[in-house]
Amino acid sequence: MSSHTLGPIRRLYFRWRSLKLPWRRRWLVGSDLSGNTFWEFKDSLTAGRLRRIAEADPKVHYSDIKLSPQWHQWLRHTRADPPSIEEQQSDIQRQVQLKQLARLADERWAAKPSYLDAPKERSQPGPATLPRDPGGYVGQTEPNEKEGVRNLVAGIDDMEESAKEAAQDQYEGKENPWKTKKGNPGEGWQPAAWTPGSTNRR
Repeated sequence: MSSHTLGPIRRLYFRWRSLKLPWRRRWLVGSDLSGNTFWEFKDSLTAGRLRRIAEADPKVHYSDIKLSPQWHQWLRHTRADPPSIEEQQSDIQRQVQLKQLARLADERWAAKPSYLDAPKERSQPGPATLPRDPGGYVGQTEPNEKEGVRNLVAGIDDMEESAKEAAQDQYEGKENPWKTKKGNPGEGWQPAAWTPGSTNRR
């Protein structure tokens, strides 16, 4: 507990309670900026190790009690010495500076364009370099007569038609094997009626 929140009588009382007198089994170790006090006491079950507890202000509700990380370390025996008032105040200033730096970083990040935003409409960019001869972009006209590739394609079509006509002439007058319907060899077989024969008696 900081000195500006304590009266002179209460400061004297806490100073007297922090004295480790031989007949005492419990004494005050320190306090935080929120008014919580921290104590050490002897336990018969753990004689070689002092137990540590924290006591909150009775006017504060249990859900509103908050302990600093430094006091958490002391309660769990992670650190041997309790934190001082100056150390706790410097930690509060450090947290405030971190929050300010985080706020400035968020503002810089929000100012940058996001890749998740919809892209803005922009005109189609032109060619990077223009040709020296402007006639390079003039549309070319095709000749009226069939030349080059067209003649080659027309010749291939004529060859396909002549091949089809030759195949038709070859199979004219012959029976098409695929159109002839062939049945199964045993398709017309029917079982005969069974007649019991006479038995020879001995």
